Order: sequence, then C-alpha cells, then structure tokens
Amino acid sequence: MIVLTPLKKFELPVQAESINPDVFQGKSVDEIASLTVWEGNKQKQLCDLFKIEETAVEAPSITINGDVSEVRRIGQGMKNGEIVINGNAGMHLGEKMAGGKITVNGNTSGWTGSSMKKGLIEIHGDASDYLASPYRGSTEGMRGGKIIVDGNVGSDSGCCLRGGVIKIKGNAGPFLGFNITDGTIHVEKNAGARLAANMTGGKIVVSGVVADIMPTFTVDGAKAKVKIDDTESAQGPFYVFLGDLAEKGNGKLFVSKASNPQLGPIYDKYL
Repeated sequence: MIVLTPLKKFELPVQAESINPDVFQGKSVDEIASLTVWEGNKQKQLCDLFKIEETAVEAPSITINGDVSEVRRIGQGMKNGEIVINGNAGMHLGEKMAGGKITVNGNTSGWTGSSMKKGLIEIHGDASDYLASPYRGSTEGMRGGKIIVDGNVGSDSGCCLRGGVIKIKGNAGPFLGFNITDGTIHVEKNAGARLAANMTGGKIVVSGVVADIMPTFTVDGAKAKVKIDDTESAQGPFYVFLGDLAEKGNGKLFVSKASNPQLGPIYDKYL
C-alpha cells in the first residue's frame, strides 16, 4: 500500500489524475514520486506535494491522510484497486471510474463519479453538486456501478443517469435525476424541487418529503415496498408516479405516502 500525506494546505487547484491504483501498479516509490501533477499552472512531481510512504499492507492500494479538497481527478478512470481518503476530496473524484473502490471519510466536491461505468464509491460525509452527473452540454451520465452517500448531496445530482445505483442517506438538492433514462436513485430523507424533470426511464425513490411533484407526472398507483438493488428494498407505502409525460417518459417516481400527507387530498382519489 502507498500512503500519501499532503505536505501543506493546498491553496491552488491540483490536477492529480496520476493518483490512481492502475498508474501506481508495478512502480517503485521513486517512480511514483516522480509522477506528474499540476498545481495551478505549474507542473510538479507528486513528491513535491505529498509525503510518499510504502507499507506491507496490500489493501487498500492507496491511502491519503489529510485534506485534499483542492486535489482533483483522484482515481479518474481507475479500473482496479482501492483508494481510501481520510479527509475531504476534490472535484472529479472517480470520474469515468471503471472498477475498484473509493472510500472517502469526509466530503466530496463537484462531479464525483461523473460518467462512472463500474465500481463503488462510498462517501461518509456530504457530496456537492453534480454527483454522478456529466458536464453541461453532455447527456452521458453515470452508466453503472454504485455510489453511497451517508450525508446530503447538492443540486443536479444523478443527472442523465444511464445505469447504476445512487443511494443517498441524507437530503438531495433540486433537479435530482434530471434527464434520467435508466438506473436507480434512492433518497432516504428529503428531495428538492424539480425532482426527475425530463425523466424518460429508470427509478427514483424518495423516502422523505418532496418539495413538489411536477405536473407532467401522473399517479399510477401505490406500492408497499420498492426494490433498490439485489440486496435492498425500501419500505413504503409509496405513491407511484409515471413521467416525465412532457418527454413521453416512462420513468417511475416512488414517493413516500407517510412522509407526504399533503399529497393525499390530491392523489388518493385516483388510487
């Protein structure tokens, strides 16, 4: 295992896609130390920014001890191995991830898991905006794998989801699941406005309070529980909404009946 410890508090963004188990594999400590990173507009070596140590423990592949909230693209495109970050992590963590596991014992910044294909990201804190979402102008969101967030997530999370599972144990900001076509999102607490806008497929489950139900969704029934993945189901009962009808969508939005009594007078008569 390689242990990285920041040598200072980073004031400028650090581009560090070289911090990746696939890149480290088969390299000596000296070779890892000479890998290229960028601090602001200056090219540097990894050893200029991190203390680098090797231990006999095999897993995880890489451990980072300290605040790396300004360090971006850690684990970008990784296919194997495991990264553990004991602190906050920067933008684009696990972008285009195709396997392996990333664990963050802290918070993550924007675009965590963007365009993710496989693997697992566990965040034992909050995730910022655009979790698992593509850049603006792109419709290629997360396609597979799983992301688990113990805390809250920001706005525009799970946008353009094409597959995989996102589990949010806290609250979700506005525009959750915008333009989702496949995959599953489960919010254990509350979800913000414009939930599932432009949805055409997939599944969103909200066990807490919803800010609103868009008028382009129609109620289709009720369900006692909903399957999240092969290992877990969410207990209801839930209202079942279909939409987004403005996009001729056939996605399913499950909203807790017990947490949303305000919806009863509007929709119960149609069940």
